[in-house]
Amino acid sequence: ERIKGSQRLYAIRDFRATLIREDVQIIAEIKRCSPSSGDIMADADPAAVAKAYEQNGAAAISVLTDQEFFGGQLEFIQQVKAVTELPILRKDFIISEYQVWESFQAGADAILLIADAIDEGLLTDLYHLAAELGMHILIETHSAENLQLMRDLNPPIVGVNCRNLKTMTIDLNWFEQVVGQLPGDSVKVAESGIHNADDLDNISGLGFNAGLVGTSLMKSGNPGTALAELLKRVPV
Repeated sequence: ERIKGSQRLYAIRDFRATLIREDVQIIAEIKRCSPSSGDIMADADPAAVAKAYEQNGAAAISVLTDQEFFGGQLEFIQQVKAVTELPILRKDFIISEYQVWESFQAGADAILLIADAIDEGLLTDLYHLAAELGMHILIETHSAENLQLMRDLNPPIVGVNCRNLKTMTIDLNWFEQVVGQLPGDSVKVAESGIHNADDLDNISGLGFNAGLVGTSLMKSGNPGTALAELLKRVPV
């Protein structure tokens, strides 16, 4: 219960609003390693990467805080928050109310909830708790089975991930298959498999508001420059 009485240092930044602009927006991800890619940029300094992302056109920043699989730490949120004005998404396997409170206290503006990872009742409870705390919620699905749940919940932001969790393979065509089945008013985020400006044009044309991009940016060894190239901007 102790964590519930605690305050956070920062006001909540409007994650959803930053994703609704004329062009397709990028949620740029800080990711040191992953199960599918191994070490990506194992010694990356979260604050330095965050600053480079902000300077090169990111709309928001996703921070992986899972240590076991992604080399992340909860402290990374504060480190990033201190150097950037952008909204921060906590990306982790969030499966308990404690983690929602922890995210709030750590300064996250938004959290990821994976519909494929928890049952519908728990997902709904965690979603409502996060919303009560004022955080934004990105509800993600990797499978067609959860599209009805998405429509029933009608959340302000939905994400579809084209990585198959059973095979870990990427299928970019899946974005096209599911976009029409997402709630009409939701901000739509395409996740995984976005590597270049053509991919970005593709998801934009399908009606996605934003793409979440991590691996391809971090793998380059110079994430800010890679982001600028993705957005066809001059790197800063």
